[in-house]
Amino acid sequence: MNDKQKILEVFPNPQKDRDYTIIHTSPEFTSVCPKTGQPDFAIIDLEYIPDEVCVELKSYKFYLGSYRNDGIYFEAVTNNILNDLAAVLQPRYIKITANWNPRGGISSVVIVEHTK
Repeated sequence: MNDKQKILEVFPNPQKDRDYTIIHTSPEFTSVCPKTGQPDFAIIDLEYIPDEVCVELKSYKFYLGSYRNDGIYFEAVTNNILNDLAAVLQPRYIKITANWNPRGGISSVVIVEHTK
């Protein structure tokens, strides 16, 4: 378990016999461009079908905040978020959509998903 995964807390899925979708939106995600050192901003949507556990929201907020000063590319951070959440939650399905604010006239959306 890496340091960022240690931040994430879980609680038992109250309906583990049923498939249902949970969507959490974080409109204030921030990291840093490793090339320019400038801040990057994104809306991060976490969509998942839980199995045994669900993510606790305060810990998820702190987890996302842990990227605030990290110099990391859009593609890497989006995949890291998916990898960490998939490792901790072991969900039936998970998808991360990162909708990045425009920079230099170009907007970017990075979508990653994983099925158990």
